[in-house]
Amino acid sequence: MSAAQTSLSTLILGLVMASAFQPAVTHADQSGKTPRIGVLAMEGTPWEEGLRDGLRDLGYVDGRNILIDRRFVSLQTDEEQRFLVTDLARSKVDVIVVFSTPAARAALERTSVPVVFSVGDPIGAGFAESLARPGGNGTGVSSLSTELDAKRLELLRLVVPRARRIGYLTNSANPIAQRQLAMAQKAARELGVQLISMDARDGTQLEAVLGAIPRNAPDAVLVNGDVLFLLNKAKVAHAIYKARLPAMFAYREYHDDGALMSYGIDLKQMAHDMAGYVDKILKGAKPAELPIQQISQYSLAVDLRIARDLNIAIPSEILARADNVIR
Repeated sequence: MSAAQTSLSTLILGLVMASAFQPAVTHADQSGKTPRIGVLAMEGTPWEEGLRDGLRDLGYVDGRNILIDRRFVSLQTDEEQRFLVTDLARSKVDVIVVFSTPAARAALERTSVPVVFSVGDPIGAGFAESLARPGGNGTGVSSLSTELDAKRLELLRLVVPRARRIGYLTNSANPIAQRQLAMAQKAARELGVQLISMDARDGTQLEAVLGAIPRNAPDAVLVNGDVLFLLNKAKVAHAIYKARLPAMFAYREYHDDGALMSYGIDLKQMAHDMAGYVDKILKGAKPAELPIQQISQYSLAVDLRIARDLNIAIPSEILARADNVIR
């Protein structure tokens, strides 16, 4: 067992012992007190900045008229996220903000505190009855990521038309992973390519999958938008680049580490939009009655420097559609 796992196990044991002497976690009564917002995020991502800017635009300033209680995810395991969510709830926050499907699942299963989430498919994951009326204690924004990988595959195929075997980096531990894979496989069949699943459920498995790429290299790689890969974006991007493979990524943040292409949502803007839900809940609105926002704007970015290095000619069709061309 690693030091990180040992430390986590110790924390969880303490939590279990403490829970025997405490009542079930419920939404705390913070009447007359400064509102507390619990945030479960990853360090080094744009989510915190976007949320902070959104709250500031609505008149909230941390330490002045709200208090933000943060917990940072490191191991990306269900066990860790359940522990951190429960810890936030016990700190008597008024609302919990999470930025992934696994984190949303942990929050909705472990507490009755109102939850503001960003997830790929809230209905498919079982988090909401409908977009118009979620019906539970969670609401937020949806990127419809079950459909995005099919679009990313289509764009990647335009750049590498001779590719026949395309590796698909995915995390089967994600509640919507199977739906994403099914949509990507359907698109692959229509494009006449073979989709090769490269499954990594945690950091250790990700190391193994990336290390195996040179031994059985596909013609190109499609990287799913799972947060595990975003947390390890430099490691993922560098491994694919070292293997000299063209690849499509889910977020433009990967371009900091040598990505060829990306197609996806603006993570900072998404978090900014989530602040509006926090505001409404603090003013008394119920998550069950707040419609989930479906994100409809996606950005395509292409790095021509990486393309030249890989000796890839980017089609004019792609350049015309790109929102950001890095030269």
